[in-house]
Order: sequence, then structure tokens, then C-alpha cells
Amino acid sequence: MNYNVELELTNKTESYAFGQVAKQANGAAWLKCGNTVILATVVVDETDFVDEDFLPLTVQYIEKSYAAGKFPGGFIKRETKPSDFETLTSRIVDRSLRPLFPKGFANPIQITVMVLSADNDADLQVLALNAASAALYVSDIDIFTSVTAVRAAKIDGEIVFNPTREEMENSTLDLYLAGSRDDMLMIEMQSIGSDEVEVLDALMIDPIIDSAGMAQTMPVRRSNAMSEDELITVLERAQEELKKANTSYESAFKPFAAEPFELQCVISEINAEMAEYVRATHTDDLKKGINQMAKTERSTALRTIRKNIMKEKPEWDEHELKKAIESVKRSMVRAQILDERVRADGRGLAEVRPISIETNVLPGAHASALFTRGQTQALVVLTLGGAKDAQMFENLTDKGTQNETFMVHYNFPGFSVGEPSPIGAPRRRELGHGNLAKRALEGSCVQNGQTVRLVSEILESNGSSSMATVCGGYMALRAGDLEMADPIAGVAMGMVSEGEKYAILTDIMGLEDHDGDLDFKVAGSKEGITAMQMDIKLGGIRLDVLREALFQAKEARSHIIDIMLASEAKIELNEGTLPSTDLFHVDPGSIADIIGQAGKTIREIIERFDVTIDIDKKKGAVKLTGKNREGLRGARDHIEGIASGAVQPEKVEYKLGDVVTGKVKKIVDFGAFVELPGGVDGLIHISRLSEGHVSRVSDVVKEGDEITVEIVEFKGNKIGLGRAK
Repeated sequence: MNYNVELELTNKTESYAFGQVAKQANGAAWLKCGNTVILATVVVDETDFVDEDFLPLTVQYIEKSYAAGKFPGGFIKRETKPSDFETLTSRIVDRSLRPLFPKGFANPIQITVMVLSADNDADLQVLALNAASAALYVSDIDIFTSVTAVRAAKIDGEIVFNPTREEMENSTLDLYLAGSRDDMLMIEMQSIGSDEVEVLDALMIDPIIDSAGMAQTMPVRRSNAMSEDELITVLERAQEELKKANTSYESAFKPFAAEPFELQCVISEINAEMAEYVRATHTDDLKKGINQMAKTERSTALRTIRKNIMKEKPEWDEHELKKAIESVKRSMVRAQILDERVRADGRGLAEVRPISIETNVLPGAHASALFTRGQTQALVVLTLGGAKDAQMFENLTDKGTQNETFMVHYNFPGFSVGEPSPIGAPRRRELGHGNLAKRALEGSCVQNGQTVRLVSEILESNGSSSMATVCGGYMALRAGDLEMADPIAGVAMGMVSEGEKYAILTDIMGLEDHDGDLDFKVAGSKEGITAMQMDIKLGGIRLDVLREALFQAKEARSHIIDIMLASEAKIELNEGTLPSTDLFHVDPGSIADIIGQAGKTIREIIERFDVTIDIDKKKGAVKLTGKNREGLRGARDHIEGIASGAVQPEKVEYKLGDVVTGKVKKIVDFGAFVELPGGVDGLIHISRLSEGHVSRVSDVVKEGDEITVEIVEFKGNKIGLGRAK
């Protein structure tokens, strides 16, 4: 490949080839960084346009398994359904590039990003956006603004830009920032909690001394919520990185840009006569309609106004009138906010809607929380499990499969907004909102080796259901008796701006999201931010304005957390269904007795008390997980009794000639393994199964059969068996 451009950027080198592949696309870029190769293409339908008020942009990010020398996982050995990572990356590219298109661009446009070769250390989300932006820049679409991405990490207290994946493993910050030379356009941020550490339980005046003679310890998750001031400082530095990178991109790509065709923007002209008539005759009705907070009620009110006007002006075009009413409504909402500093529902700019919280409303679930804020309601349900319940996954650049032990699944049924839509597979928005809530909560949760699944069912939505999921998720975790480093809440912020005038809105509802200029979700504790997501419709935001919005969001979080803590104090656990976990230590020298011969003792404990047991043989650490606390206490008492010598596990010793009855445990070609009383295993060879010739072991015995055998030989620790006569 003949590379036309090679750019030296912070901690990496990117090489681009233009005009050599995918030549029938409107634009194409072949990007190489290390051993990673990405092809991005842009195709626009120049003959068609969409007569709707939205940009018909589709972004697809696709990873090819061959890029890492792998076969696709699963039964079908070809790429099919996109993974969550592919879907989330498609969303990131879409949200970053969408602000570039002028208002009224109505031609369907498709951006495809394909990973053809993958380096284990590559940041595929950053490279995907860079490649897509390069393809758009050199295309014949009249857009000559470069948008690229930078990722920032915080490692040992230092900010690192464009870190490797190995470096990210030691980072307490994951900040993805997309923007042009002058403007930030999209932010994704997560403050990552440090690993669980074991510390002495400071709440105990007299620490409990366990059977190993050790003071009882408890796992603690240290919070790494980032302060607002520190985040602004990082964003300032990241913006400098973006300016430097985009200046280099635009200078290098300009010679390869195609001659642009004339964009045919469909600008919806508002009928001035209709708009003036609406203002003159139906302002009061429109104000009443705006004050209807629910989307369905508001739509009904606006539709009624339209029908009444059509009776008064039957000669008018109803579709044209609908646009005029919508335009007047939007200007009224914005003017009321900017001029009167009052919102459509009567709230002040920084006021949070009324909140109510109920916990453990589902007696059959492990834990649940019903969080309601205004007309947004989330039912968040917690399920706890063990390591086997984790979600297995493998990203393209992973060396092997990984286990996801903290999951947040967000569902948005149509009835939550009064729409009769079918419920199907989660869409991009649902995956994105669930991922945001996961990033907000995971770093503060002390899992104790458990697998955690939160499912958020949005029952009603009028703004910020993802942040209701964060708040409800925290309450569900606490209702499940899981420790949290900090109380975590989330709030959606908005902004309305005209010229130099602007207003920052706390806890926006759907109307303000639709008619506003900023969608800004921030989650965290009273001290700082754990996750953030921002999409900017203006084309950029000043850092001083962003700082003001961050601190206004902090005040709202503090208010919400106070309400949550008051509700947390009233939680009654679902004792009958909630599984429990216990961590304690024993003398490592007693582990062999706890396990027993061939695991007999530990199996008996598991069956008797209905628990799962994990043991660290070197440290003597024992972790119990059970369906109820009674069984957990019984198992712990029994194990500590064995460790102290108070309980003597059964020991069985055999000698030659003993005749015993055992159970066939496993069949192999040369014989059968038999479990004897005391948990000891022996082998009966195929030649000793019967007096006559035996072709197959399974012709004589089956797994699970009881069989009477004689001890015929000892070979070290192995016992040889014969068929008893």
C-alpha cells in the first residue's frame, strides 16, 4: 500500500492512503497504525432525500475476526450480529460526526468503518473515528472540518494521552473526547474505582479474631471519583491535543479532498402567516400545552390546537401548520427560559423534580428499587450470582475470553412514552444507556467475588431515564446488601443558548432535551464524577460554561443523594431470597482437613448447607456464598470447627481384602473409577470387571451404578479394585 500521509501524533504514528481502494465510494480512507489497519468509507445517495427534520446518517463499525487471526465465536463461523463493543463504537462515531452536517442535509449517508487488521495495543474506538473523519474530509461532500478523538488516562497520578491498552489497565480515568480544532463535540468519561483492598473493619471497637488468629478484615472499594476542577483541567489539555491533531489532519488531507458537489439542504421554511396567527390567537392554549409535562399529554394538546385552527382556517395545509405550531412552541419554551428564567413546568433552572423511592417491591427478586423522578420512572432489579454466572465475551484484540461480572441491562419499552411499539432486541440507544449506568456504578461497588446483574425497566420516561437507572441501580445494590464506596446518583443537564445569553438547566425533561442545545449526563458522588456523557448540538461549548454546568450538576447530585440516603435507611432486605456472602480466614494448615480425602468433606458441607465455597490455600481465605444467611452461618461454624479441631472430619482407612460398596464415578476405556466410602477413589480395571471377557466397560456398569468391590492392591496413593465374589 502506498501511503500518502504519515502523521506523528502523541504516542503514535498514523499513516493514511487515499484513492487506492473503495474508489466508487464518495470518500475512503485506509488507516494504518502499528499493525492495525482500518478502512473507512462514506457513501451518500445524491438522488434521494428524506423529507423529515433529521439527519439520515447511518454509521456501522464492523470488526472482522480475521483481523486478529481468529474464527468468529459460536456455531456460525462468519460475522453476524454486532457485538456490544461494535454497537457502542458505532454510536460514538455517529455522535461525534453528526454535528458536522449542516441543518437541512437530507441525503441518506452511510459511513462504514471496517477493522481489517488489529494490533493488541490498538485503541480501536479512537482509530475508528479518525478514519471515518478522514474519509468524510476527502469525500466530495462539502464538509471540510476534521473531527478526531483523543483518549486520556490517569496513571500514577499523571495524565497520559493516547495510552496503550496495557497502560489503560492501570488507569483510574477513561476519558474519550471528540472534537474539531476549536470545539469539543462529544465526551465519554469514566472514573475507575481502584481494586478492592482488605482493611481492618474500623467499625469494630474490638476486632473479631478468627480461627487463624487473624483480625477479621473486610473488603473495601476505594472511590476514585474525579473532582469537577480536575476534570476541567484534563479537558483543557485534551482540547489542546485535539487542536494540534486536527490542524495536522486538515493540512495533510487537503490535497486529497475531492471536488465537492452542491449540497441540497432541505430547509423547512416556516409559514410566517401561520406562525403569526398562532401567536396572536392561541398563545394561551400553547402555554397550557407546553405545561403538560408528559409527552403524550403535550402531543394531544398541540394536536387539539392544530385541529381547532384547521376549523378556523380550512384552506390551510395541515402539515405546514404543524411545523408552524412546533416552531412557535420551541421559541416560546426557549424565550421563557432565557428571559424569565422559568421552565415550562414552572421549575427554576436548577430545580430537581420531586423524587420518590421504594425498595424491594419485588419479593421474589434478590433486590429491587422503584425510582421515580417527575414523570420518569425506573424499576431496577438486582440479581446476584457466582463466577459461573458471569457473561463471557471476547473483544477482537483480547488474547482470550473475559468474564463480565458487573452488568447493567437497560430496557425502554414503548409504553414508557405512550407509544404502541413492539418490544424486541435492545437497540443502540438502550445499549448505550446501560453502558453509561454501568460505568457510573461499577467502580464504587464492592462485589466480593460475586456476579452482579442490574436490569432497568423504564416504566415511564420524560427525560433522563439513564440517570434514573443510575439512581435506581444504586438503591437496588444497597437493597441487595452490597457495599458501595460512595452513594452514586445521576442527573441530566441541558442548556438553552441564544447569542451570548445562555441558561443551564438541571434535571431536564423531554421537552427541554428536544428544544435545547445540550444533552449532558453526569453521575457521581457528592465529591466528584464517576461517569459522564455529553453531546453538543451547538457545535461546541466553552469550558467556563461547562465548568458552571458541572458544579450545578454537583449540587443536584448532592440533593438527590440526600433523598436516597434517607430511603436507604429504611431498606428491609429480602431475607428469604437474597443470597449472602461471607469472607473469613482459617489456618492454612487446616485446609486439607476442610477439603477432605478427594474433596469428600467440602462436598458434604456444600450439600448440607447449600453453599458454594472458594478457598485460597496459601492465605487460608475462605469465601462462602449461599442462598440464605442461616445456611451461611452453619457452613462457617462447621468449617471453623474443623479448622480448630472441634469437629473431626470422617477419615476412612482401607487394607487389602476389604470388601465395600461404592458408586461408579467415571467410565474410561480401560476401566471404571469408583468412589468408595470416605470420598476415596479407586480404579477397577476392565479385566477385573467380570470373570468372562469384556469388550466395553459400559456393557457391564454405568456411571452412577452401585458396585461391590474388593481392595486388591495399593500403588502409592492409588487403590486397585476387583469385583467382589
